[in-house]
Amino acid sequence: MNEHTTGAPREPGSQWYDYEAGPLVRPYAMTGGRTRSGPTGVRFDLIALVTLDPGGADADGDTTLGPEHRSLVDLCRTETQSVAELAAGADLPVGVVRVLLGDLLELGRVTVSRPVPPAQLPDERILREVIEGLRAL
Repeated sequence: MNEHTTGAPREPGSQWYDYEAGPLVRPYAMTGGRTRSGPTGVRFDLIALVTLDPGGADADGDTTLGPEHRSLVDLCRTETQSVAELAAGADLPVGVVRVLLGDLLELGRVTVSRPVPPAQLPDERILREVIEGLRAL
């Protein structure tokens, strides 16, 4: 039988350690109780691409940004990331990341773009005809 430090028996795996315990700050505290991102008309789909704005890249000296905001900025510093990648990289719920990205967008720290939907991409047949035309030259 496994004994706890107090001498009381416990079930295996019933004690949590650090990361397994989950977040210590509730998501609503990170967003100030907000559930919607700031700017209207901007959709933060999971595949929306977030790029650090070169003009607003200095987040280190900004005292208005919280640690979660800074974490997202740091993740975008190396390369463009999707909203889903940012949520995974920051280990935050997607809803929280959307609200925080709305803040960063309003502050001019990031830009958000959407990838071209597959329906708007050129047809493969047209691309093959272009290639054949170029080969004929």
